[in-house]
Amino acid sequence: MARRVASEAEVVAALEAVHEDIRALTLPGFMGPAVHGPPVASRIFLIGQAPGPHEGELGRPFAWTAGKTLFRWLERATGAAEEEVRRRVYIAAVVRCFPGKAKGGGDRVPSPEEIEASRGFIAREIEILRPTLVIPVGRLAIEQVLGRKPPLEEVVGKRLRLHYHGVESDVVCLPHPSGASTWFKMEPGKTRLEEALALLSRHPEVRRTFKAGRRSSA
Repeated sequence: MARRVASEAEVVAALEAVHEDIRALTLPGFMGPAVHGPPVASRIFLIGQAPGPHEGELGRPFAWTAGKTLFRWLERATGAAEEEVRRRVYIAAVVRCFPGKAKGGGDRVPSPEEIEASRGFIAREIEILRPTLVIPVGRLAIEQVLGRKPPLEEVVGKRLRLHYHGVESDVVCLPHPSGASTWFKMEPGKTRLEEALALLSRHPEVRRTFKAGRRSSA
């Protein structure tokens, strides 16, 4: 029997229910409020690692300097500015609260227990949205989507095809846009990033989602 296609209103309502549960999750290592984007009924699913301290204050993912870099990349790939990307792409994260600072400086990497506690949210989001394109951003998100720990140069710049939480999707990996990272500023990372953005630009789902914006910018 063919799967019934949910209406946009049904998708939005289902995502809002997930968001309510995300906000209700409390874990001892987390700091600040849960962060999630709007309930966008999109077939493009972008997933990062975790919000930072500024994202908790501002209440939106990728809201600080790394986000500015990410949205510059996405504008090159889609032809759309940040706010339009936020309206058309569903933005998730491996965990949805700021994990706090690491002892040696920088943001703490979420623990396996924290990742596992948040995994069900992602599974529900994927089931609701059934994306045709998944964009993991940064090493942790790439590892969680691919189920392994590949070197960045092995997967960034390639279009992969796999099942993620039971849904078959294309996957285009991006490096983390943190200012502390030098990977995408030096070779081979610089070339791999350009290849990844070109893949996104040509992807059928990106072309469909941002078609009107591309026409107006042509």
